[in-house]
Amino acid sequence: MICSVKPSSIVITSSSDPILRKKHSNPLQISSFSPSLPIAKPQRCPISLQKPLHVSSIGNFGSLKPQEEHNLITCKAYEAERSEIEAASSPSEAAKKVKIGIYFATWWALNVVFNIYNKKVLNAYPYPWLTSTLSLACGSLMMLISWATRIAEAPKTDLEFWKTLFPVAVAHTIGHVAATVSMSKVAVSFTHIIKSGEPAFSVLVSRFLLGETFPVPVYLSLVPIIGGCALAAVTELNFNMTGFMGAMISNVAFVFRNIFSKRGMKGKSVSGMNYYACLSMLSLLILTPFAFAVEGPQMWAAGWQTALSQIGPQFIWWVAAQSVFYHLYNQVSYMSLDEISPLTFSIGNTMKRISVIVSSIIIFHTPVQPVNALGAAIAILGTFLYSQHTDG
Repeated sequence: MICSVKPSSIVITSSSDPILRKKHSNPLQISSFSPSLPIAKPQRCPISLQKPLHVSSIGNFGSLKPQEEHNLITCKAYEAERSEIEAASSPSEAAKKVKIGIYFATWWALNVVFNIYNKKVLNAYPYPWLTSTLSLACGSLMMLISWATRIAEAPKTDLEFWKTLFPVAVAHTIGHVAATVSMSKVAVSFTHIIKSGEPAFSVLVSRFLLGETFPVPVYLSLVPIIGGCALAAVTELNFNMTGFMGAMISNVAFVFRNIFSKRGMKGKSVSGMNYYACLSMLSLLILTPFAFAVEGPQMWAAGWQTALSQIGPQFIWWVAAQSVFYHLYNQVSYMSLDEISPLTFSIGNTMKRISVIVSSIIIFHTPVQPVNALGAAIAILGTFLYSQHTDG
């Protein structure tokens, strides 16, 4: 709506009628600094009070020359529809949701690819300690190159930062190796079914070691988690105690990693991507001497020749792929945590496990009994219920 308004005839009324009225005995006068303008009969200009006004332009207000006093000051305004106002703010929210959705889809896809190549490598080259070391080394090298070439901004750290990161790195190293050992002995789906019981360990450790209490629904959610994992374990066709214990140790280690991380990183201004990069580098320093002690170069060399003779040159690609994708999926998960709440992250982690379990069963043709599948479904349902009543 366009209207012409004379400064000397601006009228304000107080009426219950949503339309401004022109009738008023004392119109507001323009201050003395503006030139006097001839008084004309106010024109009817109905303007809705229920919609905001957006002034597009005011021409030469208060700067008219004497010879231009007869000119009118034109004030162009239009009524903004509510839908236009909402549309102005909606793109940012929509863009954020799209960004998070891309993070989640990338996180799950990278995790699925990592688990597939990791299992392929471990089937042909059963040395989980070296495999774990290569994963951390590859990620550390990628981030060092990114920092050196300014692709990513290097974090500003100090000695105190590395001190607080050390216990997190120890727990991360144990959890990483234990999970890899588990997948070298049992099916990928079985490892992830057992690892879906991590929330139960989180509650138990927090309750009995840290003295924290939780709402009753949280404790009730542990029943399907523990029951489902137990049912899946006893009905697993290719059950292996080493594989089972590896997944259990990984659960405990990652619980302590999360606890140490929450306690030690408060107030640290390091992005999720750089935080995981530093974590990988410190874990690599911790893991390397143990990998040499447990397995050693002689075993690695002999196994490498055997794998190359059986698989061919593509085995090298498998090793490179599992190392690269391990770092990428973890990096994206930490970047996701920068954008979302711990609760949303926990739900996303649950859905990620479902995608890994289903895809690994399809790709590796893992035999699954109906009772085993039921146990997995119950455990994952319990994990989802748990995530609804906690903040991560």
